[in-house]
Amino acid sequence: MNDRFLDFAIRYGFLILLFGLIVYFSLAAPGFFGPLSAAFVLQSVAITGILALGVTCTLVVGGFDLSIGAVATSALMLSAYSMVILEHPTVVAVFLCLGMGALVGLINGLLIVKFRVPDLLATLGMMFLLIGLQRIPTQGNSIATGMTLTDGTVAEGTFSAAFLWLGRHRFDVVIDRLLPMPVVIFIGIAVLIWLFLGFTRHGRLMYAIGSNERAAALVGTPVNRYKIAAYMISGVTASIGGILLAARLGRGDIASGNNLLLDSVAAALIGFAVLGAARPNAFGTAIGALFVGILLQGMTMMNAPYYTQDFVKGAVLVAALVFTFYLSSRRSGAGH
Repeated sequence: MNDRFLDFAIRYGFLILLFGLIVYFSLAAPGFFGPLSAAFVLQSVAITGILALGVTCTLVVGGFDLSIGAVATSALMLSAYSMVILEHPTVVAVFLCLGMGALVGLINGLLIVKFRVPDLLATLGMMFLLIGLQRIPTQGNSIATGMTLTDGTVAEGTFSAAFLWLGRHRFDVVIDRLLPMPVVIFIGIAVLIWLFLGFTRHGRLMYAIGSNERAAALVGTPVNRYKIAAYMISGVTASIGGILLAARLGRGDIASGNNLLLDSVAAALIGFAVLGAARPNAFGTAIGALFVGILLQGMTMMNAPYYTQDFVKGAVLVAALVFTFYLSSRRSGAGH
């Protein structure tokens, strides 16, 4: 009986917690359980979730990427600089950002596998480098149409309608005019990564590397290539998040995205607890992002002080990881 209860708690405990949270906020915060609130939750979840899916890929191979928030804000600033100052079309701006994300991921991967720099230190260093680099062209100022540049000229470029469409368009699907384009992109990326990690040979090899890198190498797996690929995926997904954030804001806001790293990492780690997976997985990460979005939206609608939000997120993250690892270890011990 105890074993069955333990198995049930490990597998479904977090989903029950998520359902309970929705019920609580629906009763405590008028208007929470409605289409407008759902749209806000989905909108906030989309960008965080996309970044978290990239982190998930690095966790799968036994790594960790702390540079995702900086990559996202760099993509935001690069797209703004490209369109507003250099007056590039949408396609050029988007490909510049995607290329930047892939390049950062490649450099991270090379630092880790070729130069043997620990993943946390390599990506932390990249994070600081990007935070400084993105501020240099405008001397730390945000980018907007009509701004005065450092040489005294005025920026005449604008965000094109096609670019803004990526962040602001809403579809007449499920919820009338309330399904934002970033949510559609998030769902698409989540499905692709879920299929890739769970149902392809490459995904299984990446899990094998994360479980036992040495054993994977002994059977001929190109470990270094897969690890570099994981960081490149993380860089590209982070740049997609930055593009969508820029398209939603319509300007290169230097202060935007400050919480992207923490929220994305929380979503990826919470994913360990979903359905008792006890390992990084795309479905769990998507649910974790949804949980973080619901939690923040509910607290905001209840007028909870902003400075309590990180504390609550941390408490929930700790609880989720206890669910995953402590209860799982007890189950394993009971099995022996």
